[in-house]
Amino acid sequence: MGRILYLDCFSGASGDMMIGALLDAGLPFERLQEALGSLALGDECTVSAEPVSRSGVGATKFTVTGTAGDGGGHPHRHLPGILERVERSSLADGSRARAAALFRRLAETEAAIHRMPVEKVHLHEVGALDSIIDIVGGVFALEWFGAERIVASAVNVGNGAVTCAHGTLPVPAPATAALIAGAPVYAGAPGGELLTPTGALLVSEFAVEYGPLPPMRIQRIGYGAGSRDPRGHPNVLRVLLGEAAEGAPEERVAAVHCEIDDMNPQIFGVLREHLQDAGAVDVFYTPVQMKKNRPGTQVTVLVPPGRREAVCATLFRETSTIGLRYGEVTREVLAREIVPVPTGYGEIRCKVARRGAAVVNVSPEFEDCARAARAHRVSVKEVHAAAVQASRDAGLAARPGAR
Repeated sequence: MGRILYLDCFSGASGDMMIGALLDAGLPFERLQEALGSLALGDECTVSAEPVSRSGVGATKFTVTGTAGDGGGHPHRHLPGILERVERSSLADGSRARAAALFRRLAETEAAIHRMPVEKVHLHEVGALDSIIDIVGGVFALEWFGAERIVASAVNVGNGAVTCAHGTLPVPAPATAALIAGAPVYAGAPGGELLTPTGALLVSEFAVEYGPLPPMRIQRIGYGAGSRDPRGHPNVLRVLLGEAAEGAPEERVAAVHCEIDDMNPQIFGVLREHLQDAGAVDVFYTPVQMKKNRPGTQVTVLVPPGRREAVCATLFRETSTIGLRYGEVTREVLAREIVPVPTGYGEIRCKVARRGAAVVNVSPEFEDCARAARAHRVSVKEVHAAAVQASRDAGLAARPGAR
């Protein structure tokens, strides 16, 4: 069925909140300490986790305490020094590479903001040892649960302003805004910074999609506490872990529409190919009657939200439209597999669709049927019928009322 980890970012996210939530959901603290290795040992700092309450909600607070001013201060570290620290962790090779890639991404983001070479960038707040531990520990914690699919809600970034090494800046701060680009965000209560750079890094790196809680059987719930405790608003990151629910999985897609009445119709065939190259999962054309009684064509494209901009750019570039409409919708998709079945005309592939464990549709591949029909000099419908019968003989037939 597949394990799902859902990040409910109704109060933003930070690295320490992420680790706290995953500890609260069952990650053993000792395993986290082992993974951090020398990052969290010795005289530089210690890590701890304790139960706290945030506006009445019980949560786990993960804390890094420095003894040499590092955990509480913000030294100016360059990327090479941080990568050397990451190498001192006890993460597996693949996880260390992933953590290192996150810091490179952060350095490149800061370099672009300040318009300077990457090697000269000072990582201020995120260069502190506590933030390094948050990112390295966050990578380990998110991978430890072995979720096949990580989904995040829209992210509450907070509102107002935040004071940092570069002065007072609007929320989200420039680096945070750049790191979370492409994900759905909103400015909600309470005031102040709710999404930090470490939170933006981890959420955007691991979430494969954004949207409401997907169909799942919840097995574990964890709450990770932020530092502040505003009245009437639980300052926590919630994680929900479980198995995907039986039945067809749901997913969010963007639906993009436009109408065209002044374009060479031959272009529509090529357009479909361009849209599929841009990431569309489905493209269809509908005849419509437009203004001045002109016949036209409505173009509808379904595309993953992260690829919507590429589809819009393709429509403007390849067609005569001057306006588009789009919005996100939920679609339910049956699990599908291709199963070859033997017939008197040779092997024919059949597309088998299931909802949960039940087969609800079996469809012979038309191209296979047409090829076999030509080879045996019979009609396509004869081959098709033989393939349907063969699928029934193989126990693949759809059952009436299957759920």
